[in-house]
Amino acid sequence: MKKIGLGVGIIILVLILLTYFSISSTDKEFTTCIVKTTEDLESFDFSKHDSVTISPSMLYKANPIKTIIQGEQYREAWSTPVNFPIVYLDTLFGGVEILEEGGGKQTHSLKLKSKEGYIYTLRSINKDPKPLIPEWAKTLGLENIIVDGISAQHPFSALAVARLADKANLIHTQPRAVFIPQQKSLGKYNENYGNRIYLLEHETEGGRNWIPYQGVEEIIDTDDLQELKVDLGSDLKIDRKTLIRARLFDIIIGDWDRHSKQWGWAVTKKERSYTAVPIAGDRDNAFFNIGGLIPTIISNRHLLPGLQSFEKDIDYLPGLVMPFDVYFLKNSSKKEFLTEAEKLQSMLTDRMIANSFKVWPEQLYKLDAKEIIGNIQSRKKNLPQIAEDFYEILTEKEYLNTPLKGSEDLGLPSPLIRCFDCL
Repeated sequence: MKKIGLGVGIIILVLILLTYFSISSTDKEFTTCIVKTTEDLESFDFSKHDSVTISPSMLYKANPIKTIIQGEQYREAWSTPVNFPIVYLDTLFGGVEILEEGGGKQTHSLKLKSKEGYIYTLRSINKDPKPLIPEWAKTLGLENIIVDGISAQHPFSALAVARLADKANLIHTQPRAVFIPQQKSLGKYNENYGNRIYLLEHETEGGRNWIPYQGVEEIIDTDDLQELKVDLGSDLKIDRKTLIRARLFDIIIGDWDRHSKQWGWAVTKKERSYTAVPIAGDRDNAFFNIGGLIPTIISNRHLLPGLQSFEKDIDYLPGLVMPFDVYFLKNSSKKEFLTEAEKLQSMLTDRMIANSFKVWPEQLYKLDAKEIIGNIQSRKKNLPQIAEDFYEILTEKEYLNTPLKGSEDLGLPSPLIRCFDCL
């Protein structure tokens, strides 16, 4: 028994040593992208060029031990040089003004407004996970485990997802990747936001209507939709069938992080009735790919049931059914789920799925597209069963008794806290 205990102790010690060796092999801090054509960003005159070739980040490069301990992820995609168009805000769409700084815990963003009244967002492709690092990780010197987790996100997932969404007849934010050099138009944001790569896309709330729907009254976020429900009551409904299709779409592309703040709504009016059509934003976690010893332990379904790697088969569907789904879809029928699953199957042919990834630069397509395409196609084949299981999980869940994320301070009437159709 002593020999067994000693052996286990040695194994644990070796794992600890390998972990610290692994995290010491890369920098711990958030770094800007690297420009391959110059080593001095400050002095380089980007105005003489219309594009630049850069790598999203060299932060996630790894030696063999780091790969074993923390996984392969999309490290090579992050370090692959890609060509980006250079954009200046004073000429973008005829000139845009910066409205405010935004973003979530990882993403730096700027909200922009064009002269025609359209609202856009610049969302950083490179992430800053420092706000997510817990104190215990800082104390133990394990910050890099959290920082390195960004390598599980594909830097260009949103571009392929947008093309797939077109095929599924789902509204998306029309993202495109750009390089923003330092410039006077950035004003006080020049130092923190200049010389970085971004997704330039439509905002999921506010501004002039940009979606291809008639009769759009306004584009709002989820908490504003709830407040509008208080005013309009039963005259306001969501486009439930489209939302079901959108959520099944999320499942087959492996986008596991779909809470209420990642959705906008286009409110349309016909006579006295209002319908809110869902607009999905923030596609950072589509095709999420985790591996390695530590991430596999952390993503265990008993610890983080929603944090799942994108494989041919879904690891744990209950972890992907969110409070958002209970709130908006619990009153749906099984027939609605199965109908939208079959519709999505017919819309996303295997050829359409494969062609959607041609939007990626050739070097990235060769790296990752084949495996991702195969996983999507595999999940699509099982979509009716996925839809039925999703519905059954929903029926077993209770209505909400706490507000959705982002609407905690609205003071909503209790029925509207339970579900959208409860008022």
